[in-house]
Amino acid sequence: MKRLLVVDDEPHVARVLRVSLAKDGWSVETARDGAEALRVIANNPPDVMITDIQMPGMGGEELCRELHASLPHRPFPILVMTSMTARDQRDWARDLGSIEFLEKPVSPRRIAALLAQLLSQEKHNA
Repeated sequence: MKRLLVVDDEPHVARVLRVSLAKDGWSVETARDGAEALRVIANNPPDVMITDIQMPGMGGEELCRELHASLPHRPFPILVMTSMTARDQRDWARDLGSIEFLEKPVSPRRIAALLAQLLSQEKHNA
């Protein structure tokens, strides 16, 4: 079973994603901020991580930068959910690689389709 880590400080967002993606066969774990996500990843890295950008404590951008520094060849893609649509607010991700942006609001169905696409690419590249 593929593992997904959802990092979001809004419990209802994490719950909706957990319930809807579990129906597609994902094992979904959640973290409330970047620091908690780093602890989860250190114990057992996910197959994919979905993170919000704006969270109290360590936000999504800082989390991604920390992961890039500590795991420069990280084995999992990151999907970033954000309402920040300006391109210059996303420039930081270009240097980190394997990061895709999802504009909020994003439906669980859209996320499921993107996850299926990522898995298909992974199998094709293997």
